[in-house]
Amino acid sequence: MVHTPRSARRGALLAGTAAVLGLLAGCGNGETVRSDPPVRSSGTAAPAQDTPSPPASAPATSSDPVPTVPTVPPAPPRSTAPSGGRTTAAPATAAGGSRCHTSELRASVGRNDPGAGQENFPLVLTNRSGRTCTLRGYPGAAFLNGSDGQLGADPRREPGRPATVTLRPGRSAWAGLTFSNPQVSDAKAATPATLLVTPPDERDPLRVSWPGGPVPVSGTASSARLTVLGPGTGP
Repeated sequence: MVHTPRSARRGALLAGTAAVLGLLAGCGNGETVRSDPPVRSSGTAAPAQDTPSPPASAPATSSDPVPTVPTVPPAPPRSTAPSGGRTTAAPATAAGGSRCHTSELRASVGRNDPGAGQENFPLVLTNRSGRTCTLRGYPGAAFLNGSDGQLGADPRREPGRPATVTLRPGRSAWAGLTFSNPQVSDAKAATPATLLVTPPDERDPLRVSWPGGPVPVSGTASSARLTVLGPGTGP
């Protein structure tokens, strides 16, 4: 029979008791006994642990709203610049320009073209400005004596169809001034010193010396007559 020392038997008894108590403690609370974590030794890497995969995104269903893409309007076309790098605008074309003003005109009386007891003088308006302008309709006219007193009535207007006359610088328009020869009509006559000519739609007249001799101022067939303006300086 082997004799075991008392100290050895006490150590074995304590170790067994501790093992039984640990087993009972693990079973009594319903928990799983976990093993100790792996021991990290010097010079070796810790064992790799599984990394959970991220959850996959749920596929879109037909009820999900479909994002709309805003419609961008097309950019307006750019003008093409010439080779010099500057953009030039198309010149504006004003039909006929603007009306001729009194200050832009010069008045004159053309040569008489008599016929059948009538005296026919062209009244000429010439563009003396540096721009193109227009005339349309009838001019005004009045005979004046040496004291600027009017002789006779204002000329009457002959029936006609007014048309716009475009005058470039230096160009002219004319209207016919017609009256009966006083020696034929027996009308009272006087010799004017000045003829006033007023352009259409203007208030300020132009003064020109009258070269045509006596004109009727009263009595039978005493009224002078004017025609509409036309291009040129006379018939």
